[in-house]
Amino acid sequence: MFGDIMGMMGKLKETQQKVEATKKRLDTVLVDEKSSDGLLEVTLTANRTIRSITIDDSLLTDKEQLEDYLVLVLNKAIEKATTINEAELGAVAKEGMPNIPGLDMFK
Repeated sequence: MFGDIMGMMGKLKETQQKVEATKKRLDTVLVDEKSSDGLLEVTLTANRTIRSITIDDSLLTDKEQLEDYLVLVLNKAIEKATTINEAELGAVAKEGMPNIPGLDMFK
């Protein structure tokens, strides 16, 4: 019995290390998103950290328009980054789940 528990604990610790390594790797995965007319471009990491924002000079004359562009493009980029993040971390977590009867709903 204790061997099973120790084995599960070891597997959980290994999975936790893999999750941390995956999070670090996701800092290097970049997600680019542009407005439909190309006047605004943002780059985020898959961990949803903004790396860059490029704004065309024509948007600098209309504050409200620029704000709208930022909201739309950032939300699209965050959605893409979240999808990548959840898929990557979910795969690692699923792989590391111990085989516990009754908890196969996670597999």
